[in-house]
Amino acid sequence: MCGICGIYNFHDKPVNERTIIEMRDIMVHRGPDGAGCFIDDYVGLGHRRLSVIDLSENGHQPMLSPDQKVSICYNGEIYNYLDLRGELINKGYSFRSETDTEVILYGFMEYGIEIIDRLNGMFAFTIWDEKDNKLYATRDRFGIKPLYYYYDNNNLIVASELKAILASGIDPIVDEQGFSEYVELQYCLSNRTMFKGINRLMPGHYLEYDYDLKKLKCVKY
Repeated sequence: MCGICGIYNFHDKPVNERTIIEMRDIMVHRGPDGAGCFIDDYVGLGHRRLSVIDLSENGHQPMLSPDQKVSICYNGEIYNYLDLRGELINKGYSFRSETDTEVILYGFMEYGIEIIDRLNGMFAFTIWDEKDNKLYATRDRFGIKPLYYYYDNNNLIVASELKAILASGIDPIVDEQGFSEYVELQYCLSNRTMFKGINRLMPGHYLEYDYDLKKLKCVKY
């Protein structure tokens, strides 16, 4: 199952590693087999791992590219990852694990965020691209894997579960419409949640935050 979380602080404010750990570990039930944390100044990623493909430490996350410039936290399963792996090997990439995580990582390095068009599976992942100063968060076409986000003038926060975002320290203000929908329907409509400022990333969409442009966009792919 796995659990992912991340913080992108604006205005060059450093990420508190303790915050990432608290967000990550509140999702221990999603990934009892391992835990990882990556901090790069104003960006932080956390991961709880449920080992399915490649049970070794080679599958540890967050997973970084050989040049340490691209990092990924991933939850899901890519059904065509072996085909994609073969394509990337033919392009000169050398794999150190048997995971589908590394296939997405190298696929991003080769194709950019357009790699999601090539993925057949269920997934949610975040990618930090230090070279272009961009953070991405994406969700599969049917929304099988969950992903939530909070965005204000200070930061962008993403996580597999609502309570992980709340663990980041934001104020849990109830959204009356969202709460009403949940009580009546047992779910919230559209991208709404029960908390103001926290949205559900819709199926078949990705977020891109561009640090240079100071702009967040949500794209349907």
